[in-house]
Amino acid sequence: MALEDHLLTEGINPLSIEIDRLDAPGIVALMNGEDAKVVAAVAEVGDAIARAIDLAAARFRQGGRLIYVGAGTSGRLGVLDASECPPTFSTPPEMVVGLIAGGPTALTRAVEGAEDDPDRGALDLRALGVSAKDLVVGIATSGRTPYVLGAVDEARKAGATTIGLSCNRPSLLGERVDLDIAPLVGPEVIAGSTRLKAGTATKLILNMITTGAMVLIGKTYGNRMIDLQPTNHKLRLRSRRTLRELAGISDEEAVALLSETSGRLKPALVAALAGVGAAEAGRLLAEHGGQVRQAVEAALGVAPR
Repeated sequence: MALEDHLLTEGINPLSIEIDRLDAPGIVALMNGEDAKVVAAVAEVGDAIARAIDLAAARFRQGGRLIYVGAGTSGRLGVLDASECPPTFSTPPEMVVGLIAGGPTALTRAVEGAEDDPDRGALDLRALGVSAKDLVVGIATSGRTPYVLGAVDEARKAGATTIGLSCNRPSLLGERVDLDIAPLVGPEVIAGSTRLKAGTATKLILNMITTGAMVLIGKTYGNRMIDLQPTNHKLRLRSRRTLRELAGISDEEAVALLSETSGRLKPALVAALAGVGAAEAGRLLAEHGGQVRQAVEAALGVAPR
């Protein structure tokens, strides 16, 4: 019996055996019911996800990186999550990095055999100059993708902390990493099509890791994005609205403050809440690790509302 025959993600879902007999509303109901199981499966591994968030935040504070490595859907989801961090949290592109087997071409079409080469995974990671300051997350729904295993092994050699994200347990990946995250979502509606429930679980968890880590290092104030890059009209309007609402100032005052901070919301918010100039706001942020609440409290002697 082949190893794949033992993988939960390759199993046959008894609820969808006759999916080809269903009409469109029936397919929707079936898939929606299966998707609902994903949230519960992710909740079951909540403690491990929380540990991953703490690890990522710690690496960011030390100047390290979060590096995702995957193949196929897993790789695409890692690249997607990494690419959305700079516009959302104003992070440099090298802070969260996504590697996919087969390179950029594999983002839009399959690169045959790329995922089966562990040496390429190691070489691609080595090319990034991986070090002990980094956190490497190997993403492989099966838990056995050679490209990902090769990258994880290389990361461990370099002293990096490693996390495995799969939808099977136990797995070869889980045995090789410092932290194993394995939501068991069960067989797919279409057997082996792990872009479905497994892909959804992966996306949810990656969302949590980056968002949670960014919150911990001060990229938000409450539930507002305050370190975004105002690179278009929508984001400039959002910056003004957020500043008005959080600081209780007029739109004219918000525009003036943002002009003083070159459009950067975070120092403008500190300036407004603490009643200091833009330069002093920048200094306070630098002294308090980019944490708005701590910077304002240092200026006023009391915590901001």
